[in-house]
Amino acid sequence: MPYGARAGLVETAADGTLFMDEIGDLATASQVKLLRLLQENEYFPLGADTPRKTNARIVVSTNRDLQALLDAGKFREDLYFRIHSHHIRIPPLRERPGDLAMLVNHFTWRDDIS
Repeated sequence: MPYGARAGLVETAADGTLFMDEIGDLATASQVKLLRLLQENEYFPLGADTPRKTNARIVVSTNRDLQALLDAGKFREDLYFRIHSHHIRIPPLRERPGDLAMLVNHFTWRDDIS
């Protein structure tokens, strides 16, 4: 790797998982790049003229309503159908108040207190 160059996120995720948050906010050009990454496992590192392959598992998330963005013409249809086939909806805590006690206990319990 040339002096000053560093591995990007996709390269770093090789043999692992790359989590991409807030894909509902991606510009159209970035949606094209994400679609290529998902379909072909290819990406262009910054400044590269040729694509590279990755074997990283890609996980994406958003809090935006992708169907509404699709209907408004702000989200690519092909990308929507590519990611929607593996859709998991996790309701916000306000829709599942029964989980609050368990979460508070989990995040406040400490075993290192003497």
